[in-house]
Amino acid sequence: PPSAPLSLTVEEVSENSVTLTWKAPEQTGRSALDGYVVEICKDGSTDWTAVNEEPFLSTRYTIQDLGSGDKIHVRVKAISASGASVPATLEQPVLIREILQLPRIRMPRHLRQTYVRRVGDALNIMIPFQGKPQPEVVWTKGGQPLDTSRINIRNTQKDTIFYIREAQRSDSGKYELAVRINGAEDKATLDIRVIGFLFAEPPGPPQNLKLVDVWGFNVALEWAPPVDNGNSEIKGYVVQKSDKKSGKWFTVLERCTRTSCTISDLIIGNTYSFRVFAENACGLSEKAAITSGVANIKKTKTAYQPEKIPQRDMMEPPKFTQPLTDRTTTRGYSTHLFCSVRGFPQPKIIWMKNQMEIREDPKYIAMIEQGVCSLEIRKPSPFDGGIYTCKAVNPLGEASVDCKLDVKGKI
Repeated sequence: PPSAPLSLTVEEVSENSVTLTWKAPEQTGRSALDGYVVEICKDGSTDWTAVNEEPFLSTRYTIQDLGSGDKIHVRVKAISASGASVPATLEQPVLIREILQLPRIRMPRHLRQTYVRRVGDALNIMIPFQGKPQPEVVWTKGGQPLDTSRINIRNTQKDTIFYIREAQRSDSGKYELAVRINGAEDKATLDIRVIGFLFAEPPGPPQNLKLVDVWGFNVALEWAPPVDNGNSEIKGYVVQKSDKKSGKWFTVLERCTRTSCTISDLIIGNTYSFRVFAENACGLSEKAAITSGVANIKKTKTAYQPEKIPQRDMMEPPKFTQPLTDRTTTRGYSTHLFCSVRGFPQPKIIWMKNQMEIREDPKYIAMIEQGVCSLEIRKPSPFDGGIYTCKAVNPLGEASVDCKLDVKGKI
């Protein structure tokens, strides 16, 4: 079946109708697209009904004869001979009343790129919009509601104001603005970057430092990059150890470029703590991440344990990686058809001519080697022309490819 239609939106709403637009699906499947079916469901109900009797190919449709004040859910399916797609559904129900002016955000030019401010600056951003009746304005960050203890939003009939009294690094990020009227919607993104008084500053400490394993004289550590990189690329990490007896810190790794490491040559009988600093062009982070636990280095007998390799599920339905291609040959000259398939267990290969299976026939020699399927047609005549199909079947499914063979007489 085809994939779902794309970008389903409301173009217009009146007192008794709603006009929809969408884009064609990315994949139409093996069959040509017959068209689309539009379905509606009243809010609170689960009964979907089609509003068009036959599929149509236009990507714009007006649903007529709706009741003023009704709230309806809308979805669109793509239809082909192979079946119906997963529906594309409007996120919000549509209230059937006239939209005098569709919602539209008029993002100022200087806000279309990253908006840069310094730590401590006030952010006072006004973004105009239009729409009648009064649109609903929704702000989010990363799909979540805004932190109202830090960010103030004030909406009027024509604009929305985004205000932060004193910006912090944590205020950096992408903020999403949506303006909605009765299911019609316009969206915009505000990208804010808050930097320090210098172009770059030392980074914050690494995150989630963990003592992963202790064995013999060795310790394995893992951590995550700092939340704040100081507006400069992290060049590496400095790893230090401290034994309980001395309490002093010693550097064991400098400029470690990964977020994990193994520390070796530890002393039997000692107990160690570890900490990690992040480093950028301005230097080390002011604070370090410190392990919550300690590593006790004990004398133990080591026994070889082979690495356990997890079993991988190799099962896969047949899939052709190289299709058949149409061929033209000359009468009396043997010809070959080739395609490639993969799958596990190894698929059974069935060759067909004009949908009839080719069984044991000395004219045909079928072979498969390393996933490459070939069919030799010995000294073909015009009668041997037609549509040839290679079908691959295993317990997980089947797949097939076709090609056309023309056999011409000798000149």
